[in-house]
Amino acid sequence: MTRQTIIEKTVLIINQLPEDKAAEISDFADFIIKKYEEQLITKNIQQLVTENNSFNFLLEEETLYSVKDLKERYND
Repeated sequence: MTRQTIIEKTVLIINQLPEDKAAEISDFADFIIKKYEEQLITKNIQQLVTENNSFNFLLEEETLYSVKDLKERYND
């Protein structure tokens, strides 16, 4: 099914519904678009951080502490 076919079918169905049910579909569509936008923003932020070299210093950071530095050890 093409995008246009889906839209046309949905509009036909919405036109048959009472106003309160059509409003529910509108609310749901708003929810879906906001969720989609948030996913896009998150993906773009992740891509920027991955491509950016700002945090490369963390890869080169020396280890300051090790297990040998522990004064007490607890068994799980």
